[in-house]
Amino acid sequence: MKAGSGTRRILILTADVGLGHRSAAEAIEAALRTSAPSDWSVTVVNPLDDDRVPAILRERQEAYDRLVQSDPDLYKLGYRVADTEAVGALVNGATTVVLYKVLRDIVRQSKPDVIVSTFAIYQAGLGAVMQVTGVPIPILTVVTDLATVSQVWFNSASDLTLVPTEIVRDLAVEHGIPTSRVRVTGLPVDPRLAEDPGDRGTLRVSLGWERDLTTLLVVGSKRVRRLPEMLHGINHAGHPLQLILVAGDDEMLHQKLQETTWHLPARIYGFVEQLPTFMHAADAVMSKAGGLIVTESLAAGLPLLLVDVLPGQEVGNADLVVETGAGELVSDPLSALETVAHWLEADGTLLAERSANARDLGRPRAAHAVAELAVQAAQGELELDLPERGESESDLLRFLQKQGVL
Repeated sequence: MKAGSGTRRILILTADVGLGHRSAAEAIEAALRTSAPSDWSVTVVNPLDDDRVPAILRERQEAYDRLVQSDPDLYKLGYRVADTEAVGALVNGATTVVLYKVLRDIVRQSKPDVIVSTFAIYQAGLGAVMQVTGVPIPILTVVTDLATVSQVWFNSASDLTLVPTEIVRDLAVEHGIPTSRVRVTGLPVDPRLAEDPGDRGTLRVSLGWERDLTTLLVVGSKRVRRLPEMLHGINHAGHPLQLILVAGDDEMLHQKLQETTWHLPARIYGFVEQLPTFMHAADAVMSKAGGLIVTESLAAGLPLLLVDVLPGQEVGNADLVVETGAGELVSDPLSALETVAHWLEADGTLLAERSANARDLGRPRAAHAVAELAVQAAQGELELDLPERGESESDLLRFLQKQGVL
């Protein structure tokens, strides 16, 4: 870290609903190691871990996984219902009530100079804390969806809303966030993706892979339902290809991959810490349209073969990839096989084109961009158009007193 004048504190609030919120927070934390002064402190906290938070919120991650896997249509309906103005207002009111004391105590204990939030439902509660306590701590919201974004993200309590794409910037403005308080930074990903990987062939050899074969990195998890099925045709096609298969947290998938007879060179992994290194050594990624894997792949300049799309926010991610020519969305094993064949023919001309489009879209230094803004906000160097934090202080106090919060 750089030498600095005076200790400052940066508080990053996140959640473990899916992987993207936590990953964004950790990417920002990692970037701050190089952009924040050496005597500053950076703390990552998940308010939903507090025992005072209702169980329905604390257990949301497991419920999210179960619902995604067992009934994606019900998840889709729930997402659409939640993304309405009336329900959004209800969510803000409810989360203010149930999270107020938790957020207040986290702020009191941390005494931050700036708060960075990577989860949508904290903003209203944080705004209430600032208004009641009278402590004007800057709040930076980092939106972790690429295109299809719930309006709950866009809250006047946030002093600066940091968005991954121009599409989301337009949505933020459409939902009432002034243009001066929206910045397109990209979605924060592991800063290692911005590093120069050196020679790709040498990197592959160091990993124990084939040096000169086109390399398809296949990334699974409990939320990617169809990988073995979609790999079947590719495995039997005889293309000059090697498969790097990462099962992530899905033990059943890991076992199934190990039990498969592979007709192509294949390396099988469970959960890996060195995924950025794998990406630097690969030519393309096969996975679902999750915001994290899509953003990381684009940051590494890797085209995407999307085999699964979660109804809701992932639809926009898939549309973005396909419409920009950074990859393809396939619906069945034959389509997956045809796509790989088209990518490889004519000495990989189409694959190279898809790779160039991915590089144009990727923002590998997004975490550094967010970190720099957080440092500036903590030092009071950002000219923030500080918002009116919603309702008047007296109305807010009456509301919180009526709900038994104060």
